[in-house]
Amino acid sequence: MRSRKAGHVEPFMHVSLQLAMGRGPFIVTDAETIDAYQPLREDLLLTGYASYIIELVDRFSYEEEGENPAIFKLLTDSLARIASSPDPWMGVRYYEINLLDLAGFRPHLFHCSNCRKEIKPEVQFISPLHGGVLCPQCGQGLPGTWKISIDALKTLRHLQRSTYNVSMRLKPSPQTRKELETLMQAYFSYLFERKLNTPDFISNVRN
Repeated sequence: MRSRKAGHVEPFMHVSLQLAMGRGPFIVTDAETIDAYQPLREDLLLTGYASYIIELVDRFSYEEEGENPAIFKLLTDSLARIASSPDPWMGVRYYEINLLDLAGFRPHLFHCSNCRKEIKPEVQFISPLHGGVLCPQCGQGLPGTWKISIDALKTLRHLQRSTYNVSMRLKPSPQTRKELETLMQAYFSYLFERKLNTPDFISNVRN
């Protein structure tokens, strides 16, 4: 804590570290900040969002795994977007859907996950157990499924197939934003088989 390098290893910072291997944990011998994302530590709501995306990638990661440059780039890009955007909601949702893709859990959003029929423009169901959207005939009454509105499904589809800059043109209604936030958090909680910690913090800050 008294080291001059301590300022380079604050939460949410993108840093370059030089490590020495000892008998125990690695020892940090040098540190250089690449991007501090300073706003993330100056605003409690932004802190909550940053903690949320870190929690998601942490749950998908294991220490013995090798490098994953694609997920790392998605993470650093998303931290930068949250830190610089006046409305970080879209950056968080874009991160969620693309993290699922890169982690091998890309949800089916255009065809029913069960019968494979093309999804029609009507209220559908979504299920992490079945890997995406289910048509009304397949999803009705199944455990672990939730209804998803037409607007929410359209937004998810757009996020899944578009770049971030294109996605920023979307203007979902407050109802759709709330629905998607709740659905995505429930989707991840089901995959992890445990409740996420950070959504409650975000909710408390908002209130």
